[in-house]
Amino acid sequence: MALYHFHVTQIKRSAGQSAIASAAYRAGEKLYSEYYGETSDYSHKKGVICSEILLPPNAPPEYADRQTLWNALEKVERNKDAQLAYSFDIALQNEFSLDENIALARQFVSEQLVSRGMIADFAIHMPDKEIQNPHFHILCPIRPLKENGKWGYKQHRVYHLDENGNRILDENGKATFDAVPTTDWGSQERLESWRAAWAALCNAKFAEKGLDCRIDHRSYERQGIDLIPTVHEGPAVRQMEAKGIPTDKGDLNRWIRSTNAAIRSLRKKIATLLDWLKEVKQELSKPQQPNLGELLGDYIAIRNAGAWSRKAKINNLKQFVEAYNYIMENRLFTVEALTERVESISSQVAALKAELDASDKRRKELKDLLQQAENYVRLKPIFDEMNSIRWKGQREKYRQEHERELRQFYMARRKLKDAFTPDGKLPISAWRQEMERLAREHEAAYARYKPLRDDLTKLLQVRHHVNVALEQRSIEAPVPRRDKYER
Repeated sequence: MALYHFHVTQIKRSAGQSAIASAAYRAGEKLYSEYYGETSDYSHKKGVICSEILLPPNAPPEYADRQTLWNALEKVERNKDAQLAYSFDIALQNEFSLDENIALARQFVSEQLVSRGMIADFAIHMPDKEIQNPHFHILCPIRPLKENGKWGYKQHRVYHLDENGNRILDENGKATFDAVPTTDWGSQERLESWRAAWAALCNAKFAEKGLDCRIDHRSYERQGIDLIPTVHEGPAVRQMEAKGIPTDKGDLNRWIRSTNAAIRSLRKKIATLLDWLKEVKQELSKPQQPNLGELLGDYIAIRNAGAWSRKAKINNLKQFVEAYNYIMENRLFTVEALTERVESISSQVAALKAELDASDKRRKELKDLLQQAENYVRLKPIFDEMNSIRWKGQREKYRQEHERELRQFYMARRKLKDAFTPDGKLPISAWRQEMERLAREHEAAYARYKPLRDDLTKLLQVRHHVNVALEQRSIEAPVPRRDKYER
């Protein structure tokens, strides 16, 4: 099944990330970081089919070496909170061969990134026991290259000027300015164009191979598809799920899929009924036409005429009674009344969908908060231990030994920055209680789905009965007698 996944993030020191470590992981290599003085070894990583660095014409040739490239970038980025690289994670297609996927990825990188002066380090990951979905990663330095191959600036200052063209000063006597990016690589418009370009490349390949499937870079909401999007699971979650170990993300996606299936089922039935009501309205609106109750009576007569057993006749009568009682209880005597009933159910489905959307969004937020809180609590003793070491050399050695854990701790602390209570604690218990409440509310909301589904099932039953009766009446209708003098 064709799928679309195109995600771009940033590799940042403020999140405890390293460009060297990121490149080593994606390429499945062993690389040494001069900035951190440590080695990242992912040479044991499986599923990395190929990796390559594509350079623009002005890039130094030695940057084709992965360790040289990323050490050069780490060296020029001196800020401890520096933004280092753009990280692309893009799904490949199971409908294409390995060679076709590699060629498509290389074409995208060349046309959309390298042609804009970006250095692109990309790696193809294909399915194996660890990786279930084919995809490729791209790392691109955020800092651009100048024409002479030297690293350029990521931003430049645009000073605020008064009406006389003089710089405006702040209260400290310093000129005020805006920091403007020197490229459009980080803009929303550029990201949108990249997403659209990848979808266009894949769809062109689908057409070339004579396949009907297509992908769309737009969100469900922008496509007008009224479904809840699932969350990206990642290889670690998929490995656990494959072993039968349930995960929070797996549970959430199962909940989302079941909800989407229910919503799809309801909307399909509603669309079927509304289309039918448009078609049958003219027929039932003719003068001296039977009402719905009479047509249901016709239906039972037709069914019983072809029934050979008493059991069949009893079953036909049961169906008639159910359908007749339904239209009588709900006073559905006309097409207008039926239409109003279907539209009312449609409005209830829309309200149910909105409620489930809000619940889903909050559950995703809470799951992330609880995960970060778990990391924070688990790793804070390591952070505290490091800060308790008085000697700088020993402290630096300890930091290097626990680099990975500290990166996770810094990320958790940053994401939880606004969540701490005034006494410096995390409301973990309150979050868990809210998760439990949302789960109960979901069950209650999902329970409201069943009566809506039952209503639509009965309306579809009425539709079937009426159609059979109308068809029989059209067969039995007398053919108008032609006058003998008519030609």
